[in-house]
Amino acid sequence: MKDTVEYNSKAWDRQVETGNEWTIPVTHKTIERARKGQWNIFLTPTKPVPKNWFPELKGLKVLCLASGGGQQGSILAAVGALVTIFDNSKKQLEQDHYVAEREQLYIETAKGDMSELGVFSDESFDFIVHPISNVFVSNILPVWREAFRVLKCEGTLISGIVNPLIYIFDQELYEKGCLKVVNSIPYSDLENKSKERIIQGGQPLEFGHTLEDQIKGQIDAGFVITGFYEDNSGGRETIDKYINPFIATKADKINMQTGVTRVVKQERFTLM
Repeated sequence: MKDTVEYNSKAWDRQVETGNEWTIPVTHKTIERARKGQWNIFLTPTKPVPKNWFPELKGLKVLCLASGGGQQGSILAAVGALVTIFDNSKKQLEQDHYVAEREQLYIETAKGDMSELGVFSDESFDFIVHPISNVFVSNILPVWREAFRVLKCEGTLISGIVNPLIYIFDQELYEKGCLKVVNSIPYSDLENKSKERIIQGGQPLEFGHTLEDQIKGQIDAGFVITGFYEDNSGGRETIDKYINPFIATKADKINMQTGVTRVVKQERFTLM
């Protein structure tokens, strides 16, 4: 397939239409709680991001990278961040517009490929939120490099990651609860026997990236990994009872002159 980016854009539009859990906007009650300081966001299915991974968010420029759907970005905007949501799906971004209008939130959106952030200047953002989504691009190394470029010095990138172990199994048998090892890593749906079934079903194409590309890729881009945890899907994945198949990382863009990360100044900002 020549253009998996365009295919996955349309596939995620279909996910919105069919009600995938990651496309359902947060409720008014969730936004109201966030405005009162009671909030969480998720990079992985069940475990909320630790609060000590966040700086003071009020007035900070936050990029929600491949994070459309009216979820993470809407909550952070309600907390007071100046949020830009970048996603490959038009309908996912429409979910963010819906919540922004409903709740009168400051949110900007842009559509595009997560590995090409040329619409943003260098050091445009203080904080980047990147939930599990880079399984939908064939090469993740440009994602890390672009995230590093658009992040301000001493800023932070938090990311959700799929352990590639989940892709070594026969996918059709896996869905039936049988773990039969047939694939190697890196993995691509384009090279799998289930390719036609996936495409005919309109499902997004996925790619299982090596942990070296996922973790070392961030380091090679210039980041310093300063936080890490594992998660599962609460028993929905066959592999959950054997291993946590999801990972989250906190990566800082260190000021090499000082060797320390930024302490965010708490100032009063006015949202427009």
